[in-house]
Amino acid sequence: MPATKIIPIPVLGRHAVNAYLLLDRRPVIVDAGTPGSARRIHDRVAAHGVDPSDIALIVLTHGHIDHFGSAAELHRLTGAPIAGHVADLEPYRTGRVRLPYLPTGPMGRLMNRNRKLHVRAEPIEPGILLRGETDLDDFGITGRIMPTPGHTAGSVSVITDTGDLVAGDLVANSFMGLIAGKPANPPFHDDPLGNLESLRRMLALNPTRLHVGHGTPLNPDRVRRWANREEHRLARLAARGRLTTRTDMDESGTLPT
Repeated sequence: MPATKIIPIPVLGRHAVNAYLLLDRRPVIVDAGTPGSARRIHDRVAAHGVDPSDIALIVLTHGHIDHFGSAAELHRLTGAPIAGHVADLEPYRTGRVRLPYLPTGPMGRLMNRNRKLHVRAEPIEPGILLRGETDLDDFGITGRIMPTPGHTAGSVSVITDTGDLVAGDLVANSFMGLIAGKPANPPFHDDPLGNLESLRRMLALNPTRLHVGHGTPLNPDRVRRWANREEHRLARLAARGRLTTRTDMDESGTLPT
């Protein structure tokens, strides 16, 4: 079986924020970058010899501004339908990320002060609403979209039949990709334990590589070792009452007293 080709499309820095072009019987884009990056993605697709009007689908891995920020414009440029999970419809429809962000560490606390993370993107209405596992054969890809909640409630990943996992923000390279090949948390998670559970489910499918939103491809064995350490770290935080999730937040968006 010919493997689906996975091509990173950096939209910020060398690989600080990535979208992906998947090439199989038909081309598919995964993620749409930050606001204002649609033309860059469009032109990178064309540079790989693909007519952007041939794009069969735009898959959004989750409702954070650096992953759906240019989805509406990219849809207009390519004509491709957008697929997004129903649990992240609020940010897609409003163009605003659910706040507050819940940092996973110092990098997240620093980035939370960045105004660009709090801007409003152009709202979108996904034409394809994802609820469960979704086969991509009709869109020319030998693979599936898999719900992987935790980073956000509506996070999804794409796994090809030959083992490439396009993992969104299930895991990242350390310091937003600055330390290539070293697994780490992305800056934010709504539910760290839920995300780790999703990551373990995907690792159980024995992927050959993890293609992430922030950084270069990750080795699955190295991610497994990191996940074991992360499980112990989260258990210690939970035991001390210091593990916050979005379900802990009250309707006003503040921690309950």
